[in-house]
Amino acid sequence: MKKVILMAVFAFATLSATATTTEMNATTISTSIENEFKEIAVTEVAKPVLQAVLKDYEGATIKQAFVNEKNEYKLELTIGEVVKTVYADAEGNWIEK
Repeated sequence: MKKVILMAVFAFATLSATATTTEMNATTISTSIENEFKEIAVTEVAKPVLQAVLKDYEGATIKQAFVNEKNEYKLELTIGEVVKTVYADAEGNWIEK
């Protein structure tokens, strides 16, 4: 009987430790993705990216712009009353993130 109780305690401890580690890793990954982009002025956005916004998001305005070390842009667009976040490379190609 002692062995059964002891096994249950070990199983519970192992599952709890694994769940905590997974949760911490997910938080770290999402934080590092968000932290790699640095805010820039809208006037600093590459011209091809601006042209892509004008072409593909007619009537949109750039609310905020960010860039990372890979020269990828994160743009917060306002389209009417909707705010949408999009990603593009320096050539104006859209990126899925």
